[in-house]
Amino acid sequence: MDDLGIIGLGLVVATGLVSYRGMQDAAYFDRYAFEVGPIRHGRQYQRLLSSGFLHVGWWHLGFNMLTLWCFGGALEAVVGMQNFLLLYFGSMIGGNLFSLWLHRHEPRYTAAGASGAISGLIFASIALFPGIEVGLFGLYLPGWLYGALYVIVAAYGIVTRHSNIGHDAHLGGGLVGLATAVLLVPEILRVNYLPILAIVVPAAVFLYLLVSRPAGRRLGNLFAATAHYQTTDDRYHARKREEEAALDELLEKISLTGLESLSKWEKQQLDELSR
Repeated sequence: MDDLGIIGLGLVVATGLVSYRGMQDAAYFDRYAFEVGPIRHGRQYQRLLSSGFLHVGWWHLGFNMLTLWCFGGALEAVVGMQNFLLLYFGSMIGGNLFSLWLHRHEPRYTAAGASGAISGLIFASIALFPGIEVGLFGLYLPGWLYGALYVIVAAYGIVTRHSNIGHDAHLGGGLVGLATAVLLVPEILRVNYLPILAIVVPAAVFLYLLVSRPAGRRLGNLFAATAHYQTTDDRYHARKREEEAALDELLEKISLTGLESLSKWEKQQLDELSR
C-alpha cells in the first residue's frame, strides 16, 4: 500500500493525542467514550464520534493506527480526501450505531476505539482493489477469504460475547465501509463482485438470524430453539434477565434526565419492576 496521505496522517495525530489524554485522565475518557445510557437518554450523540478517537491502551491504539497507515494512503489516493473522510467517519458512526442498537437495553455498555472506522477501510480496500491480500507479520490471505473469515469471527463474537472486543462495531463499520466504497465507485460491482459477495452473503445471513432469533443471542447460539426454553428454570432466568435490563435502563434514564422525563407507560413499568 502507498504511504499515508495528509488526511490519514492528520487522523493518526489527532487520534494519538486524544487517546493519550484519555489514558491519562479517567474523567475525560468517561465523558467522551461510547456509552449506551448517555447516548440514548442523555442525547449525548457526540459520543458516537468522540469515542472513535479514544483507546483503552497503547496496543489497542497502535494496532488501529498501523492498520490506518497500511490502508489509508491507497484509499485516499483512489477516492480523494473528502470521500476518504466520508468513508472513515461513516464507518465509525455506522459501527457505533449498530452497537447502540445491539446493546440498546444495556445502558452501562461502554466501548472506545477507531476499530469500526478501521474495519470500514479494510472492507473498502477489499472491494476497491481486486487481488488484494490482507494480513500481518508475513501471514496474508486473499481479500475475499479474509473478509469472509472476518464476518464469521465477528458474528461468533457478537453472539457468544466471550471477550471484551467490540465485534459489533467492527462488523457494522466494515459493512458501512464496503457499502460506501460501492456507492463511490459503482463499477467495482462488475470487476470485483466475488470478494464483495464473500462478505455480503455471510453478513446478510447473520443479520437475518440476529433479527429473527433474538432469543438466540441471549442463549449464545442463534441456532438454538427460540420458540420456547428447555426448562422452567430457563424461562425464569431469562425473564429475570430481561426485567433487570429493563429496570437498569429506566434508572439510567432517571439519573440522566430526571423522573419526570419518564412516560406514563415507563412510570408504570418502573412501579411493576420495583416491587
